[in-house]
Amino acid sequence: MGDLKDRRLIYLKGFLFLLGILLAAGTLLLENLSLRTAVLLALTIWCSARFYYFLFYVIQHYVDDKYRFAGVWAFVVYLWRSHPKG
Repeated sequence: MGDLKDRRLIYLKGFLFLLGILLAAGTLLLENLSLRTAVLLALTIWCSARFYYFLFYVIQHYVDDKYRFAGVWAFVVYLWRSHPKG
């Protein structure tokens, strides 16, 4: 499968991710409506977004500007190769 190039499909993909987030979060909150659940869910979402930013922006712009990450697995492989054993 090639790269997605159609702007409309890229936007659609983004909004489908947003819809998935809203449905999953809403379902979790409906099943266990409490302040604790809401705070933990918000913290999980925020930390996940910050980790993603770290992987795909901070590493490229502040650590190694020559490497381009294709995904989380590519980052794991990069770490494995850049830190030799011993």
